[in-house]
Amino acid sequence: MKKILAVTGCPTGIAHTYMAEEALKTAAQKAGIEIKVETNGAGGVDNAITDADIANAIGVIIAADKDVNPDRFNGLPVIEVPVKDGIHKAVTLIEQITSGTIPIRKGTQNSTTNTTSSSQVVGKESIGRQIYKHLMSGVSNMLPFVVAGGVLIALSFLWGIYSADPNNAQYNEFAALLMKIGGQAFGIMVPIFTGFIAYSIGGRPAMVAGFVGGLIANATGAGFLGGIIAGFAAGYLMLFVKKLLDRLPRSFEGLKSIFIMPLIGVFVIGAGMFLLGGPIAGINNAMKSFLESLQSANPVLLGMVIGAMCSFDFGGPVNKAAYVTGTMLLGEGNFYFMAGVSAACIVPPFVIAFSTTIFRGKAFTEEERAAGIVNYILGATHITEGAIPFAAKDPLRVIPIMMLSSAIASVLTFISQIQVPAPHGGFLVLPLVNKPLLWVGCIFTGALVGAILLGLLRIHQNRKLATKVHK
Repeated sequence: MKKILAVTGCPTGIAHTYMAEEALKTAAQKAGIEIKVETNGAGGVDNAITDADIANAIGVIIAADKDVNPDRFNGLPVIEVPVKDGIHKAVTLIEQITSGTIPIRKGTQNSTTNTTSSSQVVGKESIGRQIYKHLMSGVSNMLPFVVAGGVLIALSFLWGIYSADPNNAQYNEFAALLMKIGGQAFGIMVPIFTGFIAYSIGGRPAMVAGFVGGLIANATGAGFLGGIIAGFAAGYLMLFVKKLLDRLPRSFEGLKSIFIMPLIGVFVIGAGMFLLGGPIAGINNAMKSFLESLQSANPVLLGMVIGAMCSFDFGGPVNKAAYVTGTMLLGEGNFYFMAGVSAACIVPPFVIAFSTTIFRGKAFTEEERAAGIVNYILGATHITEGAIPFAAKDPLRVIPIMMLSSAIASVLTFISQIQVPAPHGGFLVLPLVNKPLLWVGCIFTGALVGAILLGLLRIHQNRKLATKVHK
């Protein structure tokens, strides 16, 4: 039986991935069409699409912000959109793919075993969209290392801030072990980030050069900025080298992919990073110094900026920019910045949860109140995306309320000099926070302001709607 295939994936693989899956399934069910959705989540690929599925497909919807091996669908009508479109425009996507007007994806291969980078296939994606997907591929693969390493390091502080120092009275052997393990995991986040950016662009040979470039970025102090440069340089360099070597006989294929390409890639990217590492490190240090000075001299302005960024797109690229900056500073030992970022990310779902509880039947439907209860759990575990369904219904009014709420929480966190040494986890990492109850208070204050504003907005909208109906 013919059916639609879909693939969803977001950088973190936590919320957007499965929200898009649910939206596409619901839209297909309403249209009376069979659909199979492959999810590329944090735990890996679920419900994987097979060769048999591809043979019986009438078209494919790819709603992803990361590389999901789209080349396997060459020869089929394919729509490629951001994951947020899979959530908000599911009905439209189903209608488009069944209309018969979607162009065929070009390429020479149509196999699930193909590992060629998506950037090598001619498509309609803009350059900016491609760059974003490659960048998010690096972020999504880096995050598990950041979270695992960061939390282990943070746990070591339970025995004291100097518990890993054998020359200090606070020294604890188990705490020192946690610090060592966490430090190793945390230490390779830039090479992982860089390697997977390169892999997304140029495949496995590029990953080798990218990983080495990331290691050198770490060694020279170039950090994330150097990692981004090395990742993109390695990816596109390997695409260029591959094109040059395509004229070699097929008998040289093994030599080309295992010896020639990695050798050229590692040397060129390694040499380039050693030359550029110093200047990039200088830029990094200047940025770090600016943020730290702003943190102490003008915490209100910094909190407003961070809060607005985190709630602007609920886990999207602007949110990720703030989060990655917090992670970078966390690696430098600055725990204040992450406290503000985490607070700002936790607030939006609590705005929904508090508002649906306080105003209940006056402003929200039964379905919305049920979703509000779920947002208590999402907020407590640092999953910002729980606010998306509510924001999507009225983005021009709801998003500014969320941005204001997050900014209030972030500003209060900076003013209160709160430190959060873990990069994720929400209230699960409260034992690691230096002022846990005050931090929760800052978050709840911002969330309550937003909850009241949202509730009043919904009551006003409901009254206007009722007035129109009576007329």
